[in-house]
Amino acid sequence: MTQQSESAASTAGRATTGTTTTVSEAGDHGPDGLSASFSEAPYAPPAEPRPLAERRVWPRTFHDRLTAPLPGLGALARFAREGAVRPGREGLADIPRLPYAPGPLPRVDARTVAVTWVGHASWVVRIGGLTVLTDPVWSRRILGTPARVTPVGVAWQALPRVDAVVISHNHYDHLDAPTLRRLPRDTPVFVPAGLARWFRRRRFTRVTELDWWEAAELHPRGGAEGASAEGGGGRRAGVRFDFVPAHHWSKRSLTDTCRSLWGGWVLTDGEGQRVYFAGDTGYGHWFSRIGRRYPGIDLALLPIGAYDPRWWLRDVHCDPEEAVRAAQDLGALHMAPMHWATFVLSAEPVLEPLTRVRAAWEKAGLPRERLWDLPVGGSRILGRPGTP
Repeated sequence: MTQQSESAASTAGRATTGTTTTVSEAGDHGPDGLSASFSEAPYAPPAEPRPLAERRVWPRTFHDRLTAPLPGLGALARFAREGAVRPGREGLADIPRLPYAPGPLPRVDARTVAVTWVGHASWVVRIGGLTVLTDPVWSRRILGTPARVTPVGVAWQALPRVDAVVISHNHYDHLDAPTLRRLPRDTPVFVPAGLARWFRRRRFTRVTELDWWEAAELHPRGGAEGASAEGGGGRRAGVRFDFVPAHHWSKRSLTDTCRSLWGGWVLTDGEGQRVYFAGDTGYGHWFSRIGRRYPGIDLALLPIGAYDPRWWLRDVHCDPEEAVRAAQDLGALHMAPMHWATFVLSAEPVLEPLTRVRAAWEKAGLPRERLWDLPVGGSRILGRPGTP
């Protein structure tokens, strides 16, 4: 992956909708890169949901959201001189041992939360009667990266109807145009601020872009007038999609560095069950703030791979030990590792993320059954509210 050095801008995070100007809670950043309003009241309750697919105008750049400078010429020269982007022969020797065990998707109802790991940052999340895909990448190869080392965990034709897609940011291993072309153009898509234009150019018609700490709500098809989750009459509860900060950046071409935002998603069903999808992120202060804002996270989907060399990647990718700390900061009941065992993006041995995350989990004294270290294609189901 390539990172370009650019100076941070001080553009405020303001968005306009129609003729009304609103200032998002992530706007008006102070010298430390944090929102002034957020610094004063970091644990305000979640925002009211915004309208779906509203048209908004954003700043030209989101450089002011960076939590670390992008690499300068000195770092780029060092990387060219000594950086390795792939493991050596010994580190690649364990590719046949990477966990891959595809199975059928779990049977669920509107009150059941289930996740299936497709590989990398792609999940099939079943929540609140919806089937949601995260950062869907079904391609065998992505631009600038060797072919995937494990097959896709769920065949495309085995998917139920996709009710929504969430995108964390625009890097090619998270925003895959060939995969997205497979979707009906009326599929609801939730994206970071500044990224709706990319989808609208491809004729997607239901694109909702959000700033940090903003939310939208989606109901199951027919849910507004249909049966409730308990089977009676009335409105079925929708699923909240809250966009939250991450320690990362965005870039898809030579001229669009940080022109769109980056972040993770908190999905909450009508009974309060919560799944946090981190997207792509380094370790830092955001995790504890997300946990305070959204208490009771049942499952955190956290990245554990693509971290070596550490001096080059620490600001944008968690290592396994940091991912465990992040789960604790979030107050998450369960953690499921991701962002490893799919594409070889960095220099650590391919099995090392798994062995290190298991050791870090044990060292932290956390219950083993709450680490969902799934194989590619594996699934787990959350207990119903009030059950372990």
